[in-house]
Amino acid sequence: MIMVLIRKSGSGWGESKPRRQKLMIVKPSLWVGLIWGLGVFAGGRCPADVVGSNSAKASPPEMIASPSSATQPTGFPFDPDQAKERTCFQTGKAWSETGNLRSDVAIVYGIDAGLPQRIGTWRDRGYRIHVMTGASWGEYQDYLYGRFDGVNHEDEAQMDRNGHKIGHGGDVYYMCPGENYGKFLCVGIQRALEAGTEAVHLEEPEFWDRAGYSEGFKREWRKYYGEEWQAPDSSVDARWRASKLKYFLYRRALQQVFDYVQAYNQSTGRHVRCYVPTHSLLNYAQWCIVSPESSLARLNGCDGYIAQVWTGTAREPNRFRGEVRSRTFETAFLEYGAMQNLVRATGRSVWYLNDPIEDNGNHDWADYRTNWESTLVASLFQPEVSQYEVAPWPERVFGGRYPRSAPPEERKALPPAYATELQTVINTLNDLKQPRIEWDCGTTGIGVLVSDSLMFQRGEPTPSDPHLGNVYGLAMPLLKRGLPVTPVQLENVMVPHYLDSYHVLFLSYDGQKPLTPEVHAPLVKWVQAGGVLIFCDRDADPYLRVRDWWNSEGKNYTTPREDLFGQLGLKGPVAAEQFHRLGKGGLIWLRERPAQFSASAAGAERIVAAAKLGAEGIGLKWREANYLLLRRGPYIIAAGLDESTEGKPRTLAGHFVNLFDSELRVQTRVTIEPGSRQFLLDLDVAHTGRTHLLASACKALPKKAVPNEISFTVEGVGHTPAIMLLESALAPRSVTLAGKQLESFEYSATEQRLWIRFENAAVARELVVNY
Repeated sequence: MIMVLIRKSGSGWGESKPRRQKLMIVKPSLWVGLIWGLGVFAGGRCPADVVGSNSAKASPPEMIASPSSATQPTGFPFDPDQAKERTCFQTGKAWSETGNLRSDVAIVYGIDAGLPQRIGTWRDRGYRIHVMTGASWGEYQDYLYGRFDGVNHEDEAQMDRNGHKIGHGGDVYYMCPGENYGKFLCVGIQRALEAGTEAVHLEEPEFWDRAGYSEGFKREWRKYYGEEWQAPDSSVDARWRASKLKYFLYRRALQQVFDYVQAYNQSTGRHVRCYVPTHSLLNYAQWCIVSPESSLARLNGCDGYIAQVWTGTAREPNRFRGEVRSRTFETAFLEYGAMQNLVRATGRSVWYLNDPIEDNGNHDWADYRTNWESTLVASLFQPEVSQYEVAPWPERVFGGRYPRSAPPEERKALPPAYATELQTVINTLNDLKQPRIEWDCGTTGIGVLVSDSLMFQRGEPTPSDPHLGNVYGLAMPLLKRGLPVTPVQLENVMVPHYLDSYHVLFLSYDGQKPLTPEVHAPLVKWVQAGGVLIFCDRDADPYLRVRDWWNSEGKNYTTPREDLFGQLGLKGPVAAEQFHRLGKGGLIWLRERPAQFSASAAGAERIVAAAKLGAEGIGLKWREANYLLLRRGPYIIAAGLDESTEGKPRTLAGHFVNLFDSELRVQTRVTIEPGSRQFLLDLDVAHTGRTHLLASACKALPKKAVPNEISFTVEGVGHTPAIMLLESALAPRSVTLAGKQLESFEYSATEQRLWIRFENAAVARELVVNY
């Protein structure tokens, strides 16, 4: 049975102090029908520059109606491809000109009482609707103070060892989710369901590593382990067990929500999907946060993720060749790769987030633009992914002024050229699902195995390497030489065909441990079939002593490596840094703690030498490069690498348009210099001989094409400069927009290209080219 609160008139639920409320008992069968009416606000709270926040991450902007949302223009015409949900953005506000990105999906943030109204403003303009809310924090006072179920839950706020609650200011806390927490979230989720959302996103289920001291957590410990609570920083065993419990608690809470949505689907015949927007495993480990990550893909009702990778996560410093600094492109490349490997071969899907700025508002536009281009290009190097969240909070991009640390009169609005570039790229992302995929880079098929337990060893008393050298020390030397190495999720190796595309895998149990012995059999099978496993470990990690499967339940190994080596058939001493033939594949053992490989140039060279030795052992062609290049249909994604191999930069010849160029000028030669990022349209590949759209800084939906005329419905972010580039064999006689003749167009007979320029409007208009 479930206790549900019935609100008394005038009870003042917005107050921060608990009040006595009337409770009634509701049978579970009636829960779905009644819970929606409770009116609990469980949305986000405050903008990114929250004063006094304990979080390293941002909160969503205030969810208030924008002044311009009162107008009701006609929705955009039907786009037959919109159901593919190629692009989306999230917003906490009602529709406005500055938020009108014209993506397929508007993800409306927050599950408060104003949600239906906000949804309506976006749906009226032709957007598909998803809803997002925070999984671990929000305006959850009704849960905290017992107005939800009659039980005070203040002791479920995450707390550090000094008794400080961890939160976003005021009484908005990160929660240690008790047994009723997921049910509480369902109150607001029901409001989203009733408002007609097509999907629910529960973002960032996060438990801080420094937490684990609240009475609520102690209570969960006793129930989960059947023993008295231990302070997480008292021993490596206590830290490990605390992390495993945190990992479980948010998985339990989200399963409650997934089950609720599935029950709703069964009762209504609808198919509302559930997604989890989440940071990458690499970032959560580096920021000392525990989250369920890969385990969510195995929950009933989880349809996938949004990969929350952006400048803020990717500029986190790491160490390579002994130098600690930000490497935004390379870090983002590995983060996106890790997120793609959460879902590959599982049947789930993933969107890649791109953010034109970041949560830290104290940078200038040049910084935001450079880093956005780096993260955007990094995301495009994962050809199996073709869905994108193009911006969180577009209003802060197109309506913000930065840097916020400057005096108000010195803050700058979005540069017009960047506004054009952004919209060109956003609209191009709708076309990234391409059948032709072709790499030009170093050797492919190399990965680094990572486990969710990377997050379990980040706290006292003996935290793992602060720069996550146990991952970056293995991956960065290869990536810097043009090998598109990716993190490979260890928990997923049991998924059929998951390892089929890999030839060489690095693995260490230093800084992480296998959560189950079942992962070893698929690895052994993969090696026997022709893969090379390069094991990097000195058996020196203090966490080898924690109580877990390798030293309990009849096993007495000092390290899980012994179980793996035993299944590989290795007996007695194994010579280091040599290729040991095992079936059609082999093993190489580097007897060193992996973080050490990040400490010097010599350490990086040892990783490259081991990978090359493994490739030679199975006849895999070895190649290095000082760039990465990927063709996706007519598009070319390229990145020049610094800290790389010597050699001349790669030069492309042909006819190209740089989609980062707001003028969309044709280039006949493109050089991939170190540090450069390129997103190109290859005009020779895109050539068809007929008039058609090549690129546009607005939504441009083809309307009519006859011998003497072609027309489009166009719309974009209001008062931003738009450009359209068309292939056109003939010079136009005239161009009209909304019935008015345009003078700002340019035609090149040599290139057979037509450029049309105008100011965007947040309303659908007809653009006609007459010949």
